[in-house]
Amino acid sequence: MRKYPIYNIQRFNCNSVNSNLYINTFKNHLIDHHFIEGPHRHNSYVLLFFTKGSGIHEIDFDVFSIQPGSMFFFQPGQMHHWNLSDDVEGFVIFYSQEIYNLYFGQKAVGDYPFYSSLDNKPEMLFDLAESKAILPYFEGLISETDNNYLLKQDKIMNLLDVIHIEITRKYNETYFHEAHSYNVKIKNFELLLEQNFKTEKAPSFYASKLTITLKHLNRICNEILQKTTTEVITDRIILEAKRMLMDKELTVNEIATKLGFDDYSYFTRLFKKKSGITPTNFRVSKK
Repeated sequence: MRKYPIYNIQRFNCNSVNSNLYINTFKNHLIDHHFIEGPHRHNSYVLLFFTKGSGIHEIDFDVFSIQPGSMFFFQPGQMHHWNLSDDVEGFVIFYSQEIYNLYFGQKAVGDYPFYSSLDNKPEMLFDLAESKAILPYFEGLISETDNNYLLKQDKIMNLLDVIHIEITRKYNETYFHEAHSYNVKIKNFELLLEQNFKTEKAPSFYASKLTITLKHLNRICNEILQKTTTEVITDRIILEAKRMLMDKELTVNEIATKLGFDDYSYFTRLFKKKSGITPTNFRVSKK
């Protein structure tokens, strides 16, 4: 049995008519789903907003402090777990890509900048005034979920979209990148990398697919991500290695093979260079 499971929305939403959407307050969520406190993943998008309490939230091995106004957002497949104070309050939302994209048609949830894989910053802090401004949208989601109002589904989806717009406005103020062709190239690079990082490690492969020179791709990565193309590729590989190391059923050698490394010792050296610890010791540290 896998110690670090991937939960689908239906696990939380088994009694709902819409199996692609789950909305709840934190208090009720934790009462009904206490099993989720250990490290795990979701097959859906996750949006969390804390209005009271404190704690620690770990997302893909980065640790964040929880406080009133903490907002977290992450994509399917990202690993997380938390340690929360007893007085924690807030809201939790899970939703599938399909329900969002089908409803809005002309825009996709993946277009929002805070869901970028390469430059993912899964946490933002809303100050008191910002929290008060966005809180009614979350309260509206709970009200619509708990009642059978006319056009319920439409109201829920539009409230969710307004929340995404408010996050985007703050995100762009905090992590502003000039809107030019570099952003388009980075997005395309991200898509290519997700599809190929296990088999293609050479920066030249991605530059060729993007029909630009490697020098230009490095310039784009340095300006937008403050990394070289090689560093971006390597960071994605190491992140996936860490996720796979949480599955105790896989040996380190098997993980290296699945990530496209024929030389086990090279994989180990690369992991240690980037993480400061060997794969085996990383696994032991996460027990």
